[in-house]
Amino acid sequence: MRSTKYDVIVIGAGIIGLSTAMNLLERFPQIKLAVLEKNAKEGTQQSGHNSGVIHSGIYYRPGSFKADFCVAGRASMTQFCEENEIPVWTCGKLIVASDAAGVERLNALEERGTANQVEGLKMVDNDEMAEIEPHVVALKALYAPGTGIVDYRNVTKVYADRVRAAGGDIHFNTELNSAKEVNGTTVLSTSSGDFEITNVINCAGLHSDLVAETMGVETGLRIIPFRGEYYKLRKESEFLVKGLIYPVPDPAFPFLGVHLTQTMKGWVEAGPNAVLATKREGYRKRDFSMRDFLRTITFPGFWKMGVREWKTGVWEINRSLRKSVFLDSLQQLVPELTSKDLAGTGSGVRAQAVDRAGNLVDDFRIEESRGAIHVLNAPSPGATSSLVIGNYIADLAVKNFDLKAAPQVAVS
Repeated sequence: MRSTKYDVIVIGAGIIGLSTAMNLLERFPQIKLAVLEKNAKEGTQQSGHNSGVIHSGIYYRPGSFKADFCVAGRASMTQFCEENEIPVWTCGKLIVASDAAGVERLNALEERGTANQVEGLKMVDNDEMAEIEPHVVALKALYAPGTGIVDYRNVTKVYADRVRAAGGDIHFNTELNSAKEVNGTTVLSTSSGDFEITNVINCAGLHSDLVAETMGVETGLRIIPFRGEYYKLRKESEFLVKGLIYPVPDPAFPFLGVHLTQTMKGWVEAGPNAVLATKREGYRKRDFSMRDFLRTITFPGFWKMGVREWKTGVWEINRSLRKSVFLDSLQQLVPELTSKDLAGTGSGVRAQAVDRAGNLVDDFRIEESRGAIHVLNAPSPGATSSLVIGNYIADLAVKNFDLKAAPQVAVS
């Protein structure tokens, strides 16, 4: 089979990979660029299995990539959706504290959000809380009116359309098997044949560490998949949630806790939790991959993490297996909820990077090697920030790749 030649290949047709491809083609319309995706369509993994929240930037350490990307990302994502007629709803988010420890964390969260210049962020009293979310019971709450929701599957589709319209190719059902150097050129061997490339950008999400290793890069990280399970509220109970209701999170973990979320998909989600998945794309409890499981349990960082956080892990498993425990977490937000209110179920899988010391990598991690850029950790708010991240990666490509801008045509 003959090789196909490209100047740049992006691996992964998720929301960040497509945003990066779109951005590069806008800057360099003459380059030959392709996106490789192992699945049959765009956005089939994390980009298509999330609650669709457009985050405001409250949670993240000031000065971190997450903080900088998210604050700018919220505005750019909302504008992009409006300009491209993608349904979007700025419904607001209420973050609630139900005990004294939670109130202390909520005060710290307000300081973070203020430092990150989150628009309209404010503490609300009981009367204001009742107006925003009448069925919430809490000691104190923080309100972010600029938080919104969208169906990121629609966003990802528009990104893909933009890539094609700009002259880029998207190869679906194309899984990377190996990579090698041949006379100074990188050859990617895939399930659809070989691709000769000059530069590559790894946006493979759940498989980003595997792609990096295939290309000879030692990252010091391992992607550990965590399944987030959720319930859906039955239609008759959706009135209990007007917008987004979140608990104040534990700062020791990069997860935001079980919450209640209006969505643009036509239902209200209740969740998710965070349980270890035994398959990278393990959306069901019974999903298992020996290869993925062995990669997890043979990584030293996994055991170091487990020694420190085993109590949390057991708690999450208990909440996964027992609906009553899951319900109890939701009732900390809306006490009126009953077991009958929880109808359908669903799940997503988070690609969580863990380092050799057993730390859950909290911030975005983007690394560079010769002729390559690797996006190794891009969790929430990755979708919110996808336009900003795509621009950032394109900046790195300009600096590290030999890309030539299109010649300017003189206008007489």
